[in-house]
Amino acid sequence: MSIILALCVKNITKKENKKTVVIKLPKILFKPTNRSIEIEKGENLLTAAAKADVHINASCGGEGTCGKCKVIVSGGRVKTDPRSKLNKAEIKKGYVLACQTQVLDDITVDVPMESELLAQAQGRIQTLTASTENWNSRLQKLATDSIIIKKFIKLPVPSLQDSVSDATRVTRELKKELGHNVKIQIDFKILKELEAFIRDSDWMLTVTLLKEFEVYRVINLAAGDTTARQYAIAVDVGTTTCVGEIVDVNAKKILGEQSEYNAQISLGDDVISRMVYAKKGDGLQILQRRAAATIDRIIKKLLRRTKIKAEEVELIVLAGNTIMTHLLYGVGTDMIREAPYVPVFRFVPTVKGCDIGLTLLPETAVVAFPCVASYLGGDITAGVVASGLNKNKDLSLYIDIGTNGEIVLGNSEWLLGCSCSAGPAFEGGGVKDGIRSIDGAIERVIIERGTYETVFTTIGNKTACGICGSGLIDLIAEMFLSGVIDKRGKINSNLGISRIRENEHGWEFVVAWANTTSVGRDIVITEVDIDNLMRAKAAVYAGITTLVDSVGVKPEELDQILIAGSFGNYIRVKEAVTIGLLPDLPVEKYKFVGNGSLLGCVKAAINIDEWKQAAEITKSMSYQELSADNSFMERYTSALFLPHTDKKLFPSVDG
Repeated sequence: MSIILALCVKNITKKENKKTVVIKLPKILFKPTNRSIEIEKGENLLTAAAKADVHINASCGGEGTCGKCKVIVSGGRVKTDPRSKLNKAEIKKGYVLACQTQVLDDITVDVPMESELLAQAQGRIQTLTASTENWNSRLQKLATDSIIIKKFIKLPVPSLQDSVSDATRVTRELKKELGHNVKIQIDFKILKELEAFIRDSDWMLTVTLLKEFEVYRVINLAAGDTTARQYAIAVDVGTTTCVGEIVDVNAKKILGEQSEYNAQISLGDDVISRMVYAKKGDGLQILQRRAAATIDRIIKKLLRRTKIKAEEVELIVLAGNTIMTHLLYGVGTDMIREAPYVPVFRFVPTVKGCDIGLTLLPETAVVAFPCVASYLGGDITAGVVASGLNKNKDLSLYIDIGTNGEIVLGNSEWLLGCSCSAGPAFEGGGVKDGIRSIDGAIERVIIERGTYETVFTTIGNKTACGICGSGLIDLIAEMFLSGVIDKRGKINSNLGISRIRENEHGWEFVVAWANTTSVGRDIVITEVDIDNLMRAKAAVYAGITTLVDSVGVKPEELDQILIAGSFGNYIRVKEAVTIGLLPDLPVEKYKFVGNGSLLGCVKAAINIDEWKQAAEITKSMSYQELSADNSFMERYTSALFLPHTDKKLFPSVDG
C-alpha cells in the first residue's frame, strides 16, 4: 500500500510541476468588414469565413471547381493548392481560393468586391413576386378559417361547488365555443404557466389554438381580448432567395414583404454543392444556422416595418424544396444524393420557432409544406395550391425555373411531376461574371447588328457589376441571332472585332468594358459559360418534353404554361424560346404566377382548406424520376444546340 501511495504522490507532484502551455490560435482579420475570428490551426479558410459570417462567393460549395472564392491573403503562412483555378496574374497578386486554403498563422484576408457587392445586397434586393395589391384581391375570396384560431373566454371563478382543475376550466369554456366533442390538448409549457396566468388576467384571456387533425392544441395565452389582432408570416425558403410576407389573417391582407439572399449561398450555389458541404464536419449545423438567421432577418424587418409585436404573430408557414427543408430543420441529406434518392421525410411535424433556431419568434408555431419527392419539394406543392392547377380542368404545365427545374403537368383529375437539375447558371453560378439579381446586374442586352456593339440595362440603373439570369438569356439569344455564336454555342472568332478575344481557357465576348463597370475590369462571357448555360436550358427543355410526352400529349395541346419562381418573373418568353429553354408556343399561352411558393404559404395561413390541399396534392401526385428515363437523356442531348437540333420544333426562331 505504501508503494501505491508513493506512486500516487509522485504522479501528483509531477502534475503540479507541469508548466501550463498556452496554445495561440491563428487569428483571421477579414477586410473590408474588419471582422475577425480565432480558429484552430489548419482550418479551412472558407469554413472560417462562414463561422465569422463573412460572405465569400463559393458556387461549388467548397469543391474548388468554380474558382469564385478567390481572396487575397497577407501576413502569416497558409497552405493552399497550387493547382487551383487561378491564373498566373492572380497568383502573383496574392490570390488564393478560400476553399483550398488552410490557415497556419495570423493572416489578413481581403475579400474582393464581387463578394462584397452580394453581401451588401442583403435586404436590398428587389421584390420578386406579383404585385401585393393583386394578391390581396385574390385573398379576399378565401374564407377566414386559419390553422390557428384565437378564442376569448371568461372563466368562472372557482368555488367549493365548482372546484375543477384550471386546465379543465379552460377546456370546458373552449368546448362551448368549438363543440363539446372536440379534443383539446394544452401544451406542457402553457400548463406550467396556467395557474398564475389566468389569475393575473382576472379570469379573462385569449387562448390560441392550433388545429392538428382532430385535435386542438392550446399553444399560447394572452390577457384580455386580443382576437382582433392575428398575424402570420409566410416564407418561401429558396435556394438563392428567401422571401417573407406578414399577413393580417382576419383582414386577409398582406401587410409587408421582405426579401433576403439565403445566407447559405456563400457555401454553395445549388442544392448539390450544399449537400456536399453538409457532410464536412459541422457543415450541416452551419447551413441550418444560416437558413434560420436569414429567416430571422426577414422577420425582424417585417415586424419593424409594420410595427407588429412579435407575440402577435401566431403562425409561420414555410415552403422550400426538399433539400432546403431538410437543411432548415437540421436533417441530413446524404440519402437524397444517391439512388434511389430517399428523403428522411416528406411531411414535417409542427414545431416551434426555437426548434429550428428562430430567435425572434421562439414560441411561434411553424408548419412547412410537405414534399412530393427528393427533388420535388414543398415549394412546388405550395405553388400548385397557389395557382389552383389542381382545381382547374384545363391541361396545364407548371414550371418553376431555379437552380432546379421543377415541373408539374396535369389538371383537377391528375397530377404528374418531375425535377431536372438545371444547375445555378441562370442565377449566376458557374458563369465567370454571372451574378444574382442585385443592383448593377445586367438584366437586358441587345447586340447591334453589323457593329456588334452592346446596349444593356442594369437593375436599379447602377453601374454594371455582372450579368444576372434574365440578362444571360438575352445575351445568348442576341449572340446567336447576330452570328457571334453558332448553334453549338461556339464563338465566331473570325468576325475580327475587339469584343471577341482569346483568354487562357478559350474564347470570350466582352459585354461591358472595364471603364463602364464598377468592378474595375471587363465583364465577359466565355465559351465555358455558354456551355454551362446551354446545359441548363437543355435540362429544362428536356424535362418539359419528357414529362409531356410520357402521358401522350404534345406541347401544342397544353392549354396554359404557368411560369413560377422568382427568376421566372423576369424571363422574357421570346428570348427564352430563342435559346430553346421553353417550347415554341404562342406567347398568350404563357402566364406568370409570380412566387407561387410564397402565395401558397399565404393562402394556407388564412384558410385551413388550402393547407389541407397540400397534403392531398402530395399524396396524389405521381413523380417521374428523370435520371432513370433514357428518353430524357436523348432529349437532353438533342437540346444542347441553339435552339435545338430539330429546327422544326422552333419555327419562330430565325437563326
